[in-house]
Amino acid sequence: MRFQTPLVPATLIQRYKRFLADIRLDDGHEVTAHCPNPGSMLGLRDAGARIWVEPNDDPKKKLKFGWRLSETEQGLVAVDTGLANRIVAEALAEGFIPELAAYTNVRPEVRYSGNSRIDFLLTGDGLPDCYVEVKSVTLHRAGTLAEFPDSKTARGAKHLGDLSAMVDQGHRAVMLYLVQNMACDHMTLAVDIDPAYAAAYTAARASGVETLCYDTTISTDATALGKPLGFTAP
Repeated sequence: MRFQTPLVPATLIQRYKRFLADIRLDDGHEVTAHCPNPGSMLGLRDAGARIWVEPNDDPKKKLKFGWRLSETEQGLVAVDTGLANRIVAEALAEGFIPELAAYTNVRPEVRYSGNSRIDFLLTGDGLPDCYVEVKSVTLHRAGTLAEFPDSKTARGAKHLGDLSAMVDQGHRAVMLYLVQNMACDHMTLAVDIDPAYAAAYTAARASGVETLCYDTTISTDATALGKPLGFTAP
């Protein structure tokens, strides 16, 4: 997935109110950018961090820059959680996820299980409907291990319950974690941050919900699905 507009480098001054970030462009101008990440961004929100932002000239948008990537000593991190679904959508369309490649129809954002929307509903002749939920993973605290979530997420736990309900109805359900931090080559759950989510995951796995974990290739030009990663359940 290529960025619509070439990214430009900047320095983070502060991230605040979840969706705002004051930044300093390389020409010295200080502006406010949109931060498209509702999580805590633990390890990625420190003042002085090198980041990459996407400019826009959309008259409908008040903020003219969107924060897309952060730089760490170990590599780039895609902080825009919205990128995850776009990356997975491209991968599904191209058949790049072997575990899901047999499905011929992909529908995004389908309402199911009450008021929820599944990220992708996959269908195919002779196959059980497959409900795929995608989570963007950026947390990295030690070694080469990615963790999810980086803050408490009751919504994430609810999604796991919704997936379990689909399995109970005879469908297939997949929790797909997309690791968007190039420092990581394995993943687990951050039980200390959100034990309720970890418990919901354990229950979902016991009910038959599948887990997939992939990394991401990231550059300042584009992002794409990478290789499968190992996942260690808590």
